[in-house]
Amino acid sequence: LNSEHQLLPETLYSIQLLQQQEIPFVIVSARSPSGIYPIQEKYGFKSPIISYSGSLILDENKTVLWSRGLSKQITGEIIGFIEQKQFNCSWNIYSEDIWIVKDKKDPRIIREENIVQASAIEGNIDLLHDDADIGKVLCMCDPDDILDIEQELKTAFPQLSIVKSSDILLEIMPNGITKRTAVKYLCDLWGIPVEAAAAFGDNYNDVEMIKTAKLGCAVACASDDIKELAQYVTQKDYDEGAVKEVIEKFVLGENHE
Repeated sequence: LNSEHQLLPETLYSIQLLQQQEIPFVIVSARSPSGIYPIQEKYGFKSPIISYSGSLILDENKTVLWSRGLSKQITGEIIGFIEQKQFNCSWNIYSEDIWIVKDKKDPRIIREENIVQASAIEGNIDLLHDDADIGKVLCMCDPDDILDIEQELKTAFPQLSIVKSSDILLEIMPNGITKRTAVKYLCDLWGIPVEAAAAFGDNYNDVEMIKTAKLGCAVACASDDIKELAQYVTQKDYDEGAVKEVIEKFVLGENHE
């Protein structure tokens, strides 16, 4: 998506060309399914999705292929720790398509609802049943505070995967869950060597995926340390068609019909 959270026509066209040639295209995102499906419906295409940065995988018909989330108990401990420390952040609990927040009037929540076109529920973890599979806990932080919050959470919960997905977003998931593990699962399911995959991203929750793919691409707007890990850095950013650049240059070839 570009900076206006829209899909460029040329990006959509490149995705359609892939699908016409039966080359798998997968959206890999930290978002919940409810933050991804409206985009697909708006632009009229289907694809498998990897949600919550790897903890939930669904096929193009929205059938769950794999899921591994946090328990209700550990999620309660995380929320309790955040509250006890009085971090300058807004916590979010995601379970399947349920999005729970403490305060819907928080400007950070309102902003996220507008971006992903989904609605949060105000409440707490008691809204979930005891055996709920919780895709992730998300902390919406101020840029000046996020690194300190990240370090304190990593110290308190070394058994979990805690990674930034932007300058203001901190993702908390089960240990071992990354976009890489989910991509590998799909490749194994389809009989495709993961070394034959191409992937692109721009932030720290993309690192393992970028390093694992045969062609790991960092988008032009990524930070320098992300770019250093990639095999290719796009010349364009998302507003200029970075995804189209990768698909047409390396997958379809520049002289495609």
